Amino acid sequence: MTDEAAAGSALPLPGGGPEAAPSTDAPGSESGDGSGSRPHAHLGRRNDRLLLAAIAAYAVLLSILMIAKGISVTPDLVVVAFGLAALILGRGRLFLRDWIPFIALFFAYELMRGYADKFGQAIHVTDVISIERIIGLGGIPTAWLQGLLHAGPASNPDNLATLSVVFYFLHFPLPLAIGFLLWIHQRRVYYDYVAALIVLSMVAFVTYLVLPVAPPWWAANPPVDPNTGIAHAPYISGVLHLRDTGFNGLAQTFGFGNYFYSYSVYSISSNDVAAFPSLHAAYPFLAFLFARRAFGKAGWLMLAYTVCVWFAIVYLGEHWVVDIIGGVVYAAAAYLLILHGPSWARRFMEKIADEELEAGVEAEDQGDVGALRRLGLRVRWTLVAQGMVVFAAGLAAAYGMSTFGWVGGTQGGLYFVAWLAMLGGLWRGAVGLVSR
Repeated sequence: MTDEAAAGSALPLPGGGPEAAPSTDAPGSESGDGSGSRPHAHLGRRNDRLLLAAIAAYAVLLSILMIAKGISVTPDLVVVAFGLAALILGRGRLFLRDWIPFIALFFAYELMRGYADKFGQAIHVTDVISIERIIGLGGIPTAWLQGLLHAGPASNPDNLATLSVVFYFLHFPLPLAIGFLLWIHQRRVYYDYVAALIVLSMVAFVTYLVLPVAPPWWAANPPVDPNTGIAHAPYISGVLHLRDTGFNGLAQTFGFGNYFYSYSVYSISSNDVAAFPSLHAAYPFLAFLFARRAFGKAGWLMLAYTVCVWFAIVYLGEHWVVDIIGGVVYAAAAYLLILHGPSWARRFMEKIADEELEAGVEAEDQGDVGALRRLGLRVRWTLVAQGMVVFAAGLAAAYGMSTFGWVGGTQGGLYFVAWLAMLGGLWRGAVGLVSR
């Protein structure tokens, strides 16, 4: 190694002086080609694979335990679990910096989604049934599947419905696990993944605004019209809603009573006519596309899981087949848009990903704390305090609306604003955790 090369590879210390990098010359090594300059590079690759395998096993075990104990595998609990894993890996602050904005945007979307059916648009039922009959060669695929695999009324025990509910549970938490693996393995790809998820969710939200579509269970048993107090006659027959059957099967299998459901956003802002496109179909498929890109052959396992989700949502009566087709098209479009989008968008993603920060964390034995210090990054407590004040104000307003009925209570539009204030405050605070 030349003196110039040694000087170029030195790492600056906080005081400004260089720290000589260890020599990579060794018998049998090839200096200068970049790939063969480290004689023990294969150990790093092996350790990386072991770490990814351990994280994947952690996610699977966590999901199994939560389902067995009657705890719904919801995104909020999964993110907390991954935050603990990041803390153990020495990347706690970096996790908050990278994940809080993502989670805030996702929860904001979830809140908006529930308002999509309140704009007076006509609910599409008969036209979707006509398309479904074309796909099913004259029949309804859900009715055909249930007639073949389920016996009797919806309340009859059904092991297949129980298994389908497990896949139904995991439609988003497992893609979150893929996001965490990407964040550990290829943080820059993680940012592309997050951007594609956000694009997919927002375009789906616009579709829900202009094209509300009723799912099969709704078409088979329309709810009472709140304006007239009269329920419409069923649009189709032979379709059962088997989701509750699957829930009951899980409860009996594992012996728990009431199911613990922490994900309160759905109860705040539900939408029964947001069937097309199916995000149950789209999220796992998008995760598969990125897993295939990042992990090669191992990523194809995600496709097998995705197909199981597609089967589950049709069999349970939650979605039409056309909803799945729409979800796949939307996910593929979001993937291609992010990977082949305009150059300014690519530069923006590279800026917020801050690859220098990632390289510093990977090279620092002390984890992200030492790396952030060496890179001149710090906590800006002013931003963190601002974020916490905004969060506290939103929390107080939401509590007052839900408990005391302030300004219209939980049914008013201001309740949505209070939640956005909480999420915006968390985002503001996360920005201040890692700042130059």
